[in-house]
Amino acid sequence: MALILTLTAIFLLALSGIAIWYFLHSRHLAQGGKVAKKGAEGLPFRWRYIIVPLVILSLAIILTAFFYHRLPAEVAYRFQADGSPDRWLARETITLWMLIAQLCLTLLAGAVVWGVVKLGILPRQTEDAWIEPPKLLSLMGNMIGLPQLIIGFAMLDIFSYNSYQTHIMPIWLFALIVMGVGGIILGFFFTLAIQRAWKAIK
Repeated sequence: MALILTLTAIFLLALSGIAIWYFLHSRHLAQGGKVAKKGAEGLPFRWRYIIVPLVILSLAIILTAFFYHRLPAEVAYRFQADGSPDRWLARETITLWMLIAQLCLTLLAGAVVWGVVKLGILPRQTEDAWIEPPKLLSLMGNMIGLPQLIIGFAMLDIFSYNSYQTHIMPIWLFALIVMGVGGIILGFFFTLAIQRAWKAIK
């Protein structure tokens, strides 16, 4: 269930990012010659555009360092509805896979932002933009932190159970909360874009 929710979150975030990019890029194309001129003055890369993925990756490394020697040789990583374990992996394997997942998502966030910056898709100037380009880049990079949060919570829950025989909360519930927060954030930006577009039309 947790894996399905995580993949769903990644899929929805990817679609949202593509939709926002297409929305703004189409508008820039409609401006004709101004697009090429503005594209040459693209935004620079800023670490704050991916600060959330970086922080979550750092926290995952810290959690792993703290719990690693408290874990048994065989770690329960999958649980039944009543919270009892039904599958185990070696301690080294489960921690490695969790960290690799966090690293891959962090690299994905960096690649998305770097690619947009390198291609000059978003202009530095913002007077005509429906969403300010720096805010859009920050949204695109940091929203990838949401599936990272789900994976990070799953890691913490696994560590907690195997170290103290205690679950924090159901992973599916945490995933729903995270996706709900992500939906609110995306809704806010879409509402802002629609409001600015409506004012521009008027």
